[in-house]
Amino acid sequence: MKNSSKRIKILAFLAIFLSLNYSYAQSESVKIDKLIEQKRSFNKKNKNLGGFKIQIYNGNESQAYKIEQECKANFPEYITSTKYKAPEWKTQIGPFKTRLEADRNLLLIKKKYLGAIVIEDKI
Repeated sequence: MKNSSKRIKILAFLAIFLSLNYSYAQSESVKIDKLIEQKRSFNKKNKNLGGFKIQIYNGNESQAYKIEQECKANFPEYITSTKYKAPEWKTQIGPFKTRLEADRNLLLIKKKYLGAIVIEDKI
């Protein structure tokens, strides 16, 4: 009789412990789902935060504009721009929303501009 009451107590304890653990895991899952939804909402509201560009040149102003015009002729499907960021002028292609998109386009652009690199930038 003692053994069976001891087993019942152990089984009851295990059942309570497992149910508490299960409810804790569910509450954590709900918290994670809420955080994911908040992140999605934030990303929708702040679309112009981060992105990527492909930099094909940095150096002096006249060469930067010359390369920009050349790039527009070679790759009319891309948006090309030149801007000054101390201490040099930079000619860039983009914007690209993801690093993967930028890397895929970099493979094509590197055929003409060997020194091209992907950089993070606001888009």
